Amino acid sequence: MKIVKSVAFTVLMLLMVNVNAQTKKDRKVINDAKKAKKTLLKADSGLERFFDNSAGYVLFPNVGKGGFIIGGASGNGVVYEAGEMVGMAGLKKLNVGLQAGGQAIIEVIFFETPVDLARFKEGKFAFAAETSAVALKSGIAFNAKYKDGVAVFALPKAGLMADASVGGQKFSFRPF
Repeated sequence: MKIVKSVAFTVLMLLMVNVNAQTKKDRKVINDAKKAKKTLLKADSGLERFFDNSAGYVLFPNVGKGGFIIGGASGNGVVYEAGEMVGMAGLKKLNVGLQAGGQAIIEVIFFETPVDLARFKEGKFAFAAETSAVALKSGIAFNAKYKDGVAVFALPKAGLMADASVGGQKFSFRPF
């Protein structure tokens, strides 16, 4: 009987580890997201209320943007629901218009309600063409508000680019 219990316990533990296991790339993104959250809060402590009170958020710690007339952006992030990691996200953007340069940014999207977060997780989430991220400067997040159930903030890490739009971004979600 002890052997059966031991085998059952071992199988159960292996299944749990496999279900919750992330790839090496996922673990790097998760670690980068933890650092990015600290960086965002250091840049503007007003974000604390969004992290604490939102239904969830997706944090993209390394979004690369670049272009000259035709541009694009790409990044990977972590999705949090009620403060707990629930999956990974991808961001892609391709656009045409007045833009020039290259930039690395941290982008965070906060969801006001569980319904807004569910739309994101179901792949039914898109920004309107005129939506733009709030570029973080100290104190700006204190007055920021949700618009259509989301609030978007961006913090430049490196580079310079004349484009702050987030409209046209496409997202993917993969649960753990």
